[in-house]
Amino acid sequence: QLQLVESGGGLVQPGGSLRLSCIGSGFTFDTYAIAWLRQAPGKEHEEVSCISRRDDGATYYVEAVKGRFTISRDNAKNTVYLQMNNLEPEDTAVYYCAAPPYPTSFACQDNEYVIRGQGTQVTVSS
Repeated sequence: QLQLVESGGGLVQPGGSLRLSCIGSGFTFDTYAIAWLRQAPGKEHEEVSCISRRDDGATYYVEAVKGRFTISRDNAKNTVYLQMNNLEPEDTAVYYCAAPPYPTSFACQDNEYVIRGQGTQVTVSS
């Protein structure tokens, strides 16, 4: 059964940094694109970033985080990371990692994603 476990959230001041981790199990990790989604209080889920499967390195970022967030993956460790720099109060949300229902060859931002983990809370506040 495909599982993803997020970690690394916390409370940080504006301008600070956090690195989120997402560890996968129960599936062939490097055949799946992985995405980070977030949900702020009272808002819908938003796709923040995604990374294609294997090592071709293709990534996507929502406009609001371009230049501040970096997604990467280490397939040997079944892990995807989200490095978040220069955090803003608007980044406050529960962050989830997600995978499509099955492997695809689509550009990662063209996949439908299913949230598989419990999420990790990121709070940006002074």
